[in-house]
Amino acid sequence: MKITFITLLFVSISAIGQNKYLTKTGVLTFEASVPSFEEVAAKNQSVTAILNTANGEFAALALVKGFRFKNALMEEHFNENYAESDQYPKATFKGKIKDFSLDYLSKTDNATTVNGSLTFHGVTKELMDIPLTITSVRDKIMLLGSFTVLASDFDIDIPKIVAKKLSNDVKVNFSFELVKK
Repeated sequence: MKITFITLLFVSISAIGQNKYLTKTGVLTFEASVPSFEEVAAKNQSVTAILNTANGEFAALALVKGFRFKNALMEEHFNENYAESDQYPKATFKGKIKDFSLDYLSKTDNATTVNGSLTFHGVTKELMDIPLTITSVRDKIMLLGSFTVLASDFDIDIPKIVAKKLSNDVKVNFSFELVKK
């Protein structure tokens, strides 16, 4: 009886693990530039993401201090004045890929959407129909996409002195290469 229970336990644990694809090196970029002014853009190359291939549920976590800017002073202002990363150290997304099926993935790009909630700066917003390209190649799943959010939707105040140099529209791009866990 004990042997049967232990065998079933290991089989169920391995079955659960087979449904997960993971990365700790996902890439997330954002840009809030205004023409004729200095570029306001950052990149984070250590985003953790996981996809449950049994149901299409997807989650991503980025440490806010992981965003790198070309200008160190801009990075400091971002962390201290806008993102307040000491108080709000993480940005998360939790959602579900529409009509996800591992059986239909191929080497060609598959266009779909993902719906979910983005939490940044202590505020959670629902995001619907984010365009997503998903591809499967050699036991890896690639997810690529982009969307635009408003800084004001996340209670980020842009001081009047820099309002003409910084867009309220923030374009976000993501790229994840997930491997079987």
